[in-house]
Amino acid sequence: QVELVESGGDSVQSGGSLRLSCAGSKYMKSNCMGWFRQAPGKEREGVSCISRTGDTRFYEDSVTERFATSRDNAKNSHVLEMDSLKPEDTAMYYCAVLGVPQCPTENIEQLVIDWGQGTQVTVSS
Repeated sequence: QVELVESGGDSVQSGGSLRLSCAGSKYMKSNCMGWFRQAPGKEREGVSCISRTGDTRFYEDSVTERFATSRDNAKNSHVLEMDSLKPEDTAMYYCAVLGVPQCPTENIEQLVIDWGQGTQVTVSS
């Protein structure tokens, strides 16, 4: 069992910034890491993905140019920097470990092998 713990969720005004962090076990070093989010009444969606070495990153279209993901394998940490936040970014955000070293181009959620408990992000207008 991989233990993932997220932190950094908060309530902010539109245009604000937040930094979400995820920390877990040594298994993070061997796998691609992702951030997902789920808004009330909506399906969970993938937000970002970063490969095991950090050389490949993908973002959901609506967050490109505003969000940035990074990782530090030496510290077993994974970060999502969020800028220019909008009310539509309001959701529970989840860190996830995928069972592959490279970011998949589709069916990303099906490859998740463990989830964090989630951290709430609320953006008010």
